[in-house]
Amino acid sequence: MIGSFHMTPENLARIATARAARDLSDLARLILADTATTASAAERIEKVRRLRQVATQVVDLVVLAEALGGASWEEITKALRRQDPGTVEREFAADVAEWSSKSEGELERAADGLGALDEWYARHREDQDPEIPTPVADLLNRHLSGPAERVE
Repeated sequence: MIGSFHMTPENLARIATARAARDLSDLARLILADTATTASAAERIEKVRRLRQVATQVVDLVVLAEALGGASWEEITKALRRQDPGTVEREFAADVAEWSSKSEGELERAADGLGALDEWYARHREDQDPEIPTPVADLLNRHLSGPAERVE
């Protein structure tokens, strides 16, 4: 339990998505910084390939979170611009089962350090970004019953 909040597989998947999005942003900045370096073609390509892998991971984590949150496979399939909900469901079945079966202790340990995500967001937030000072804590707080139980 985090404060008086019980971590769920859906929320953990959303936190994992936030971590992967942070990593994607950091990788993108490294690639931009490489523009003027003397890195080799292989080094530049490897960095961009890693960026693509992390972007795919972000998509997969969002799908996982939505599936764990109860979204239909038809809705998920449509958003992915795919054709067959059964195929998409089978692709994610093992991950959904694995995340659904995690104990509360495993979920809480996996969520350790979530405050660092809010700190990262505050440091990197641009004027056009949503004015949400603590998006990860807000994710957890929207499931609590009262203000005295807020996660900080």
